[in-house]
Amino acid sequence: MPFPTLDGFGPTRRTLQLYSRALSGLARVHGVAHPNWWHISLRVTPSGLQSDNIPLPGGGILAGRLDLLAGQLILWTSGGGEWALPLDAGLSGTAMGERLIAAAAEAGLHGDYDRARFASDEPGVYNRDAAGRFFTALVKADRVLKKHRANLTGNTGPVQFWPHGFDLAMEWFGTRVARSEEGGQTKELPAQLNLGFFPGEEDDDSYFYSNPWPFDGDILLGRALPEGASWHTEGWQGAMLPYATLRDDPRGEERVLAFAAAVYDMAAPLLRF
Repeated sequence: MPFPTLDGFGPTRRTLQLYSRALSGLARVHGVAHPNWWHISLRVTPSGLQSDNIPLPGGGILAGRLDLLAGQLILWTSGGGEWALPLDAGLSGTAMGERLIAAAAEAGLHGDYDRARFASDEPGVYNRDAAGRFFTALVKADRVLKKHRANLTGNTGPVQFWPHGFDLAMEWFGTRVARSEEGGQTKELPAQLNLGFFPGEEDDDSYFYSNPWPFDGDILLGRALPEGASWHTEGWQGAMLPYATLRDDPRGEERVLAFAAAVYDMAAPLLRF
């Protein structure tokens, strides 16, 4: 089955991004912190996107899911509590966030939330057809990224969905150590190669990407990429495979895997000792 079109996804995309940021905000405050921020990401499931488990102060756990099949944002606990909020009720990002916070408070969670991450007074738009096509694309992308990860040696991260950037991605870690500036501090971090899927508002601004860090442009920019792919250097540095070239192509998944393998073969040797 080919990748579906994402044309017309824009209004629903903006709503889902705000709602997913609100859901992620609970884990940001109450989740078990991971040094790579994996605790604030979501995972693809058979019904949509789900958070990591969040410990409750009285024992037990809470989790949330953006259920794209049922059209609901649901919080539930291991103790049997459940709160379901409709995705198609026109709730703004701010309104949905406040309802999630209120539900979490009923479950026993209270905290200082960064409401700016999901703040919007614009009424939410949720088109079930557009959301369904997005979910189909997301499921296919999740499967492709996991197939690629299974072929790698060394340390890898999980395939996870990042609400702040609204993309699905995984990381492969090299053995080389590089320096990074964060918050005025210099940190030493392992070199890495990401593979991800960025669903835009339409087919033309959606793409798969693979970005090595550090990026050695002197070596990589002169190397040829598979059919349809190109090097990208504006804003971020890496390789890009436009989604529009994959839509309706029965070989779409194979082409993404070939793209991922090609970038890995070129970049991985540069990210090892």
